[in-house]
Amino acid sequence: MRAMPRVLLLLFSLSVLTMIFVARCGFNMDAHLQQHPTSGLPHGGGSGPAQGADSPAVSYNYLRQVLRQREVQHVQERLRLQDRIRSLERDLLNMKDAFTNVSAHQPATQPPSPIAQPPPSGSAQQGQGVQLQPPRKKQTPQNNNTGQDLTAYFNERLQTAEVVKGLSYKTEYEIISFNRFTLTRIYMVDPGLGKRVIEKPIGSKKRDLFEIIAYGIDTLNRNRSSLSLYSYDDFVEGIYRTEPTTGAQYELYFQNKGAGSQTGLAASYVKLVVFRPFGPPMLVASSLAQTREEWINLILPLSGRVETFRHFVDRFVSTCIKQDQRVYLTVVYFGNDGLKEVKSIMSQAARQYKYKHMKLITTNENFARGRGLQIGALNWKSGDVLLFMCDVDIVFGEDFLERCRLNAEREKRVYYPIVFSLYNPKIVYSLQDIPIPPLSEQLIISKDTGFWRDFGYGMTCQYRSDFLKIKGFDEQIEGWGGEDVFLYQKFVRSEYMVVRATDPGIFHLWHEKFCDPKLSSEQYRSCIRSKALNEASHSQLGLLAFKDEIDVHRSVLNKAEIKEQVIV
Repeated sequence: MRAMPRVLLLLFSLSVLTMIFVARCGFNMDAHLQQHPTSGLPHGGGSGPAQGADSPAVSYNYLRQVLRQREVQHVQERLRLQDRIRSLERDLLNMKDAFTNVSAHQPATQPPSPIAQPPPSGSAQQGQGVQLQPPRKKQTPQNNNTGQDLTAYFNERLQTAEVVKGLSYKTEYEIISFNRFTLTRIYMVDPGLGKRVIEKPIGSKKRDLFEIIAYGIDTLNRNRSSLSLYSYDDFVEGIYRTEPTTGAQYELYFQNKGAGSQTGLAASYVKLVVFRPFGPPMLVASSLAQTREEWINLILPLSGRVETFRHFVDRFVSTCIKQDQRVYLTVVYFGNDGLKEVKSIMSQAARQYKYKHMKLITTNENFARGRGLQIGALNWKSGDVLLFMCDVDIVFGEDFLERCRLNAEREKRVYYPIVFSLYNPKIVYSLQDIPIPPLSEQLIISKDTGFWRDFGYGMTCQYRSDFLKIKGFDEQIEGWGGEDVFLYQKFVRSEYMVVRATDPGIFHLWHEKFCDPKLSSEQYRSCIRSKALNEASHSQLGLLAFKDEIDVHRSVLNKAEIKEQVIV
């Protein structure tokens, strides 16, 4: 009986020691997990003894929170690396272009070297001179010489450019103005297409400006902590211009995020001056262009306007029959009114000059310019041919026909000349108090006689095979305008190269425009806009608007002259 209390005492002692051991081990494991939360997740299940009621849940939730934080950090790091990769890709493309330029001027045995990187923004920000630095990488003598030659070339361009110092000009007309821009707008000096003075950055302009802004952001973010990095949101505005012989110049303004800047006080900005120098000239291609055997099929849609067509045929005889002799005339006539006269005019010219390369196609449909050009193109049955889509009020010379052949290339290029459109001769010459001269003397390119029709796409030279491949015109459009723009947009969105250039050999004659009220709102506004631009220049319209005041002034002068004669 005495042994029983001893056994119970021993069992009690062992139980107490076991509980103390379990309690201590469980506490240490939790502390270990808290000190090393990412060492692993707690294992679920198992046959071991259960821990405290709160300890496993708290540790597991803590681990999930830590994992979420790590995941956010990883996402941020991935985005940072992606931005860095894009920046390196841009640098690589710039270096590749530089290598290509250098290789065209170096011996075949001399390998190209890396291009010198532009300087950091600190020098420009502090008002110091901008200087391109040579590459820091160790190079072979040949590579080093190439890099130095390229750096010297860029420095030469930089020193001749008006970037950080002014230059002396002979006249005020030599100054090249800057265009101001933001992330969403460009305020242009040259109004360009459609006379727009403000536009949204698109295409190559957008790529150029955003690449420069990205370069500025990368430059500002060098050696900065991740908590105060510059971004597109900090860009305020900039100005840019292009000097034809040196390169493009940019001035960028960012909100200052430096240590000395304070919000709520005077505005503080960081200014970057960036220069994109032009490289040496590089030959892209050399080929021989033969135009002697290249025929042109001139397609002319027509309805009425018999007298205008008579003058057109006279000019066709003078330019195409007597001089060029490689132009086929296809007239697509709509309706029957005036058809007999048109047939007579064409037959007479064919007989008189023994010219067989003329055809008249008739249709009873309502006039639609796109439909007429489509009919004319499909009617050609002698293989491929160069098409010249024309209007009856167009005047062109032999030099234009050669440009038509030179600038259009099968499966590669289409030519859209910018036509010079003449103003109303009654306004142009009446304001000068001179009679209207013959047409040949009106074909003068000046600001008082006309303007470059940079919003018109009706005249074009393209091969028939390319016209059919692009699926031609939208034949659903009736009446005035629209069909030529849609065809132009098709080529713009394709892989064809669109050659858009001013051409001094083709003129659009002034004629009275009638805008049909039945047109759609967009077509009607376009027609009215074209009608307004066709009349006269801005200054000439101003003289007409103040005609009464001018007449009063003339009467005063006449009275003064009469009084002076009486006194004498």
